[in-house]
Amino acid sequence: MFQASSNLPWPRVSVVVPTLNEAKNLPHVFSRLPADVHEVIVVDGHSVDDTIAVARQLRPDVRVVQQTRRGKGNALACGFEAATGDVIAMVDADGSTDPGEIPKFVHALLSGADFAKGTRFAAGGGSSDITRLRRLGNRMLGAVVNLCHGTNVFWQKYVPVLDLDITSPPSPRGDGLLWGDGFEIETLIHMRVAEEGLRVAEVPSFEHPRIHGVSNLDAFSDGLRVLTTILVERRRARRRHVSRHRASGARTPAVLARDLIHMETALVRMLYVLHSVDHGRPRTLRSQVPPPPR
Repeated sequence: MFQASSNLPWPRVSVVVPTLNEAKNLPHVFSRLPADVHEVIVVDGHSVDDTIAVARQLRPDVRVVQQTRRGKGNALACGFEAATGDVIAMVDADGSTDPGEIPKFVHALLSGADFAKGTRFAAGGGSSDITRLRRLGNRMLGAVVNLCHGTNVFWQKYVPVLDLDITSPPSPRGDGLLWGDGFEIETLIHMRVAEEGLRVAEVPSFEHPRIHGVSNLDAFSDGLRVLTTILVERRRARRRHVSRHRASGARTPAVLARDLIHMETALVRMLYVLHSVDHGRPRTLRSQVPPPPR
């Protein structure tokens, strides 16, 4: 049993693992889980391999939840809803994040944080799977919002703050994903945590290469997805702020829309240049982000 520096009792930790055809990776991921976690929740995206069977073989007490739509974001939202522990830890199923790091994230919560997020760029963190383009892109996008990838751990009581939808049917348009269903989920969560003024601790974390299979991430398109999420969530926060002011009868300061437009234009150009430098050729600007909420 781990001992917290704050002398508070160690909380019950729910580990949420979104999966889609990760049968070959689960043995490694499960072997790295701390021995005394409260529960492990595998949220499966209708895998066609032996993911569920392997999970149950490795850990008979595993809880298997089928996600309600598609995408990593929807899988995480379903896992958060099912969690019964005091703390929720998000762990990737491909082996890129180390479940063995969970205790130091929980220590950050017991030391006063509401949300602990992993960062590869702090002392003690790092990555063995980051290209020159991804490094430059992450550092430059970090000037707008402090992005992180990998392990995130937070108190379960803050799930309502994230305002994630798991009950609506898939969108009839495009790939059926709703806002927040895709890989934009981590940036969306961070933006909403910041909007609520929660206390956030950054914890050094190391990113490992995927063990088996091929990643679907793309530095250029995912950069645009992150950018769109930043802009949409800023506008969402602004609308909520205006509504609160109107409800209280206070005056609302004007916001210049051109500032957001200038920021969007500058960052799109930055991503385009980075991609051209990395690949030596231009690329058409096309975002693969699902339509934001109205």
